[in-house]
Amino acid sequence: CVHTENYFVPISEIIAVEETEFNKKQRNIGRWQKMAKLHAFTVYYVKKARNHRWRCSDVTFWCVDEHLCNQWIQALKELLEMQKSRPKQLLVYINPYGGKRQGKRIYEQKVAPLFSLASVSTDVVITEHANHAKDNLFEVNIYKYDGVVCVGGDGMFSEVMHGLIGRMQKDSGIDQNNPKASLVQCNIRIGIIPAGSTDCVCYSTVGISDPVTSALHIIVGDCQPLDVSSVHHNNMFLKYSVSLLGYGFYGDILKDSEKKRWMGPMRYDYSGFKTFLSHHYYEGTIAYQPAKSALGSPRDKERCRTGCYICKKSEKQLAEQHKECGLKHEEGEEEWKVIKGKFLAINAVNMSCACPRSPKGLSPAAHLADGSADLILVRKCSRFDFLRYLVRHTNQDDQFDFPFVDVFRVKCFQFTSKLSEDNESNVLDIGKKRFGQFCRDHPACCCNIVNSTWNCDGETLDSSAIEVKVHCQLMKLFARGIEEPCKDEAASSQSSVEQLL
Repeated sequence: CVHTENYFVPISEIIAVEETEFNKKQRNIGRWQKMAKLHAFTVYYVKKARNHRWRCSDVTFWCVDEHLCNQWIQALKELLEMQKSRPKQLLVYINPYGGKRQGKRIYEQKVAPLFSLASVSTDVVITEHANHAKDNLFEVNIYKYDGVVCVGGDGMFSEVMHGLIGRMQKDSGIDQNNPKASLVQCNIRIGIIPAGSTDCVCYSTVGISDPVTSALHIIVGDCQPLDVSSVHHNNMFLKYSVSLLGYGFYGDILKDSEKKRWMGPMRYDYSGFKTFLSHHYYEGTIAYQPAKSALGSPRDKERCRTGCYICKKSEKQLAEQHKECGLKHEEGEEEWKVIKGKFLAINAVNMSCACPRSPKGLSPAAHLADGSADLILVRKCSRFDFLRYLVRHTNQDDQFDFPFVDVFRVKCFQFTSKLSEDNESNVLDIGKKRFGQFCRDHPACCCNIVNSTWNCDGETLDSSAIEVKVHCQLMKLFARGIEEPCKDEAASSQSSVEQLL
């Protein structure tokens, strides 16, 4: 087989191999064309560009021997068949309304042709209303699929995640309303094709919000385990969270921005500025259990990257726990730590929550799959100090290096607002959760400070008393984590097209 350039591609990053009709435009092979009829095949492969962007590229090989050409096609296709992690059949949910209403167009123009090229069959569902995908996942035969793909933003991903995890618990007879329940792992991977106004989960697990890159990660069968936090109130299940659970500042931003959806993505800037100026603080009590088994700490420099050894260690610990039933009672025996105070923001993150505006995220050293969350407490401080803290999300300075900021690596925590403590007998009365309290610093102004709202992965939760538990590697994504930039990535790979040819 002949080609004028050298190509080195790992088998794991070949997308497809196809027999190619030779066309006359290829002038550079004139001397071969005179000898005999040429036979060719094209290898489609992943080409890595800057900033974690992937593209589908191709290279064509040719020879005069038809039998030899067919042998290479067959050999390469057999090698691709041996890549058992690759999906063959996918269930796809498209949100046509999310973001800039481009989900359907993005899928049809950028993603579907790649799935077709890689011989991945799909069943596509266009969602028609909120929770359509979630409800549908409780009805379909999910076990015939190798994965579920959602086309949309973080809201669409959350809906698919709730449907898939909920279905697994239902089929296993697990009561989701029990906050102490050990949930069954979901082994059906979720793929995210970003097409929303916010794509935090995609950015934090792939390194970029790009539909083609995400589609290629799905095709090559990447797998990234992910921790999921369950949120309960009074033994009642509320939500699952994989990125941000925020009370105070980020909860208030979300609550205000929900009223201004007509502004588009700009609503977050407007609401953020307005919330910063209001400078509300909230009183409450936080109790948490430290994640003693987790390696590292929120303030170390160990970033979660592809093949992260901290997450791998957690995977081994999880496997050992499944063998020993006695460890289920361990968490109740561990000591709880309690903090009372006035807070501008309470954030719990399962991942860095990085995005283009905040490349490091809310907690740069948070891990995707170590069975813990980073609990960040921002105590009441001056507006200027709070601004200094917020600015550090955009630069390289240590954002936890303030006397009014505390950060802990936890496996579970509980929060109760001062208002709920004062009206303990009324906690079950949902109608009374919104009762305000007079601003103690300015009693004359009669400004009514109500409880804040929880921002749960971009969706509002109004409960002022919640219980949160991190479930180690509860689900899996079609991703590989963020790769370290490498000048010569191919050098370490043993199996390649070039070696074969």
